[in-house]
Amino acid sequence: MAVNIILADDHTLFREGLLSILNAELEFNVIAQAENGREVVKLANKKQVDVIIMDIAMPELNGIEATRQVLQDHPEIKIVALSMHSDRHFVTGMLKAGAKAYLLKDCAGSELIKAVREVLMDRFYISEDISTKVLNDYVGKLVGEDEDETELSSREREVLQLIAEGKPTQEIAETLFISVKTVEAHRSKIKSKLNLNSIPELTKYAIRKGLTSLE
Repeated sequence: MAVNIILADDHTLFREGLLSILNAELEFNVIAQAENGREVVKLANKKQVDVIIMDIAMPELNGIEATRQVLQDHPEIKIVALSMHSDRHFVTGMLKAGAKAYLLKDCAGSELIKAVREVLMDRFYISEDISTKVLNDYVGKLVGEDEDETELSSREREVLQLIAEGKPTQEIAETLFISVKTVEAHRSKIKSKLNLNSIPELTKYAIRKGLTSLE
C-alpha cells in the first residue's frame, strides 16, 4: 500500500527537489505540498496522510507549532523534521513536539528515504550530522526541559511569531480567528512572562527560540 506524504517547506525549489527524490520510490506518494505551517495543519485535517516532511523555519506558523497542532488531532501521523538548523532549540523543540526524525537539509536523498522508512516502523531517526552534545542535552533535559525559562502557551507562541513577522494586530486577529482584544491580551501576557517590553526585543527572542523564519 502506498505511503501518503505531505511536503512542507516555504521554498518551492527545495520542495521540487524532495518531490523528485520521493517519487523515485514506488511505495511513496506525495499527495500535497505546503509553504507554511498553517497550510500543513489544514491539509492534515483534509487528507489521509502517513508522513509529513516538515521544515521548521516557515512563515505564519513554524514547523514546531505545526507539528504540535497536527499531532494533537492526528497522533498516528509521522513527522520528519528537515531543517538547516542543528542547534538545541530546534532539535529539542521538534522532538518535544512529537517529530520522529530530525535531519539536516544537506543530507543525502538516501538518508531521507531511510528516515521515512524508519519512522513508518515507529522508530526514531536522528541525522548523524546532529552533534552528540545536542542529543545528550535533549535526553538529559527531556523531563524538565527548560524549566529555567517561562513557558509560553501554544497560542502565545503563535501570536509571538506573527508579531515578530511584523503582522498588525487586526491581521493577527483575523489569521487566528480571535478578537483584537484577545490579541492585545496575549501580547500583554507575552511581554509580562518574558519581561520584554518592545517589539524588537520580542522579535529577537522569537528568532533565538526558532519561532520565526526571519533571519
